[in-house]
Amino acid sequence: METVHTTERLARLRESMKQHKVDIYIVPSEDSHQSEYIAASDARREFISGFTGSAGTAVVTLEKASLATDGRYFNQAGKQLDDNWELLKQGLQDVPTWQEWTADQSEGGKTVGVDPTTITAPDARKLAEKIKKKGGKDLIAVKKNLVDSVWAKDKPPRPSEDVKVLDTKYSGKNFEEKIDDLRKELEKKKSAGFVVSMLDEIAWLFNLRGNDIPYNPVFFAYAVVTPTSTTLYIDQTKLTAEVKSHLGSSTAIKPYDAIFSDIETLASRQAQTADANSNVPATKAKYLISTKASWALSRALGGGEKVEEVRSPIGDAKAVKNETELTGMRACHVRDGAALTEFFAWLEDELVSKRTKIDEVEAADKLEAIRSKHEHFVGLSFDTISSTGANAAVIHYKPEPGNCSTIDPKAVYLCDSGAQYLDGTTDTTRTLHFGEPTDMERKAYTLVLKGNIALEVAKFPKGTSGFALDTLARQFLWQEGLDYRHGTGHGVGSYLNVHEGPIGIGTRIQYSEVPLAIGNVLSDEPGYYEDGNFGIRIENVIMVREASTSHQFGEKAYLGFEHVTMVPMCRKLIDVSLLSEAEKTWLNDYHSEVLEKTRPFFEKSGDERSLKWLKRECAKY
Repeated sequence: METVHTTERLARLRESMKQHKVDIYIVPSEDSHQSEYIAASDARREFISGFTGSAGTAVVTLEKASLATDGRYFNQAGKQLDDNWELLKQGLQDVPTWQEWTADQSEGGKTVGVDPTTITAPDARKLAEKIKKKGGKDLIAVKKNLVDSVWAKDKPPRPSEDVKVLDTKYSGKNFEEKIDDLRKELEKKKSAGFVVSMLDEIAWLFNLRGNDIPYNPVFFAYAVVTPTSTTLYIDQTKLTAEVKSHLGSSTAIKPYDAIFSDIETLASRQAQTADANSNVPATKAKYLISTKASWALSRALGGGEKVEEVRSPIGDAKAVKNETELTGMRACHVRDGAALTEFFAWLEDELVSKRTKIDEVEAADKLEAIRSKHEHFVGLSFDTISSTGANAAVIHYKPEPGNCSTIDPKAVYLCDSGAQYLDGTTDTTRTLHFGEPTDMERKAYTLVLKGNIALEVAKFPKGTSGFALDTLARQFLWQEGLDYRHGTGHGVGSYLNVHEGPIGIGTRIQYSEVPLAIGNVLSDEPGYYEDGNFGIRIENVIMVREASTSHQFGEKAYLGFEHVTMVPMCRKLIDVSLLSEAEKTWLNDYHSEVLEKTRPFFEKSGDERSLKWLKRECAKY
């Protein structure tokens, strides 16, 4: 992670800001669809700041520049930012948010600008209020992205990969049914239609997958669904004959860039006449957009009282997996678990027995090669975090060829990785040690393991949110005055984005807004990190299911979790004396299940090394 020199880039951006009469310019991480992970052509914040993490916002004034990011990236940002930048460590006491910092800089009647496609409408409103309260002039929508003018000819081209059909044997429901379900939601809200902007929601809704963003099987598109019509806005060169046949005549296809002019026209018509099949007066029926839709979309629809912002009904539906998707999740995690076991057995043999020098990238590449042999493999679900020693303390560490470490068998090795399969998405973290761990490493690992188990075995009444469960995973670390600066769990897509809303387990306020429901799939990943020393994380994917309890207070159903990740825990790092009898029973039962479900892969292939490693790690305590 080298420091990137940004002096020239900032100078050119500031010249462009002056030309557009902007005193302060905001560069979010997101693309026009508010994607967490983006295509290279949309990595504007990374280009202008040099910081490569997935989360953060850059704010540039004519004299200063700041980069705000969360605790996952403090270490990384500190290494990558040059002296032009002030790092705003979000979440720490007395550190302003990037919105507060922006408002402070706007004092004295200064103008703040942003590309309206890269910020949500709610965020734009809140920011505008802060700016005016501080004495700033206004927040303005700058239609031309000013970073693009600096990037110029060096900006990567926009990807245009073919779109593929996802068979219903994997999706479990055809797309016409999904659209019918959406129309029922529109009817409940007496709305004129829904403008779909999130890429994973479009992919899920139409049972299509793409490859426009690395690791995320999505494609650039918008959609508009009304009570009587469905329109997909997409570059038509991406559509194969199979996709066109799949969509049929019920879905109109229009150019991707036509979305803004079309919804302006729709909004104008809606102001004058109601839908022919609706009894709602024209003045009352509104178009719905997600609270995550861009400010640009809201403005095109007339903004303000002419648009209703809602938590996306598609996002809610997508987060509740059907039985086909749940079955696929179980199956792909068994195959993925076998791949990880084979990788860890190989890595230990190379490092310890053969004393081979292997760097972090070589290890990650080997793991991908092993995974690719398995049925339904499509690709990785994110950049593999292959980290040794102190690098493991960098929460979202990304090893790069020629700029990474050789794996030290005498240090902690943390591997956070996942894959995309036709029948599901995986995300697993295991922390290992191939030598003799220190007492602190073993203690920290065991406290993290206890938290991982405590969350998984929890039972809770229907209506409970992930916000309420977060402390279960942290409690044992807290008892020792320890903690971690990331959420405990995120939603996981079904052959879709590895990070999927609206559910999650953590302290983010939005996790309190959506209760967990049967069919939700999440990660369970507490951790502990000592900067410059080591890092530990243990991550299983878990699914919400109905739980059996002796009583049902308030006549409510009770829920619990089912794990699907099938990879052993690291014996060398477990301090058994810190485990309760119940935890040891859980660990023995878990390892018996892992052994039973993954050993056939190695018995069939004759892989004695992997089988021996698996049996050793799954031995009873």
